[in-house]
Amino acid sequence: MTMDCDFWVFGYGSLMWRPGFESVEVRPARLDGWHRDFCIYSRHWRGTPAKPGLVLGLDMGGQCRGLAFRVTAPCRDAVVDYLNERELIGYAYLATTLEVSLDDGRRVPAYTFVADTSHHHYAGKLALEQAAAIIMDAEGRAGLNRDYLINTIRQLETDGYAEPELHALLVEVERQTGIIEAGAGI
Repeated sequence: MTMDCDFWVFGYGSLMWRPGFESVEVRPARLDGWHRDFCIYSRHWRGTPAKPGLVLGLDMGGQCRGLAFRVTAPCRDAVVDYLNERELIGYAYLATTLEVSLDDGRRVPAYTFVADTSHHHYAGKLALEQAAAIIMDAEGRAGLNRDYLINTIRQLETDGYAEPELHALLVEVERQTGIIEAGAGI
C-alpha cells in the first residue's frame, strides 16, 4: 500500500456505526480467516479497571462481515493516528492490514485491528452466560457495554447480515437483566 493512494479501513464493531472519520466510499465487506468475538476486556470505553466490560475483537478462524471505508490519500495519516489512539488505548489489539472482499467483487487491503492473544486484556472465548454477565453489568467512558452489543447487532441487520452468536448473547443479556429486575439475582 503506497502513501499516495486511497486506502481502506475495515470496521467490524463500533467503527461500523460510529467511524469517527471521513470516508469517500463505504462498502459491505467480508474478511476471511477471522471472526468477530467478544474476546477483549474493556477497561476504558465500555468498562472500568474495577469492572471491565467486553468489546469485540477479530480472532483467528472463520469469517467476519463488516464495513470497508475508503479514505483519501491526503487523510490517511490523520485517520491512522485517530484509529490508533481510539483502538490501541490499553486494549489487546494489533493494527494490521488484511485483504477484504467488497460486495462488488473487489478485493482490497484494509487497515484493521485483530486480537492480540498474548495481551492481558485478551479474554479469549468465554461461556455465553459469563460474557453476558460482564456485558450486562459494565459501563465505561463511551457508555453501557450492552449498548455496544445492541448497536453492533443493529448495524449488522441494517447491512443485511445475521450473526446468530451475537443474537444469542443479546438474548442472554436480556434474560439476566430480567432476572435481576425481578429481584431474583443471578
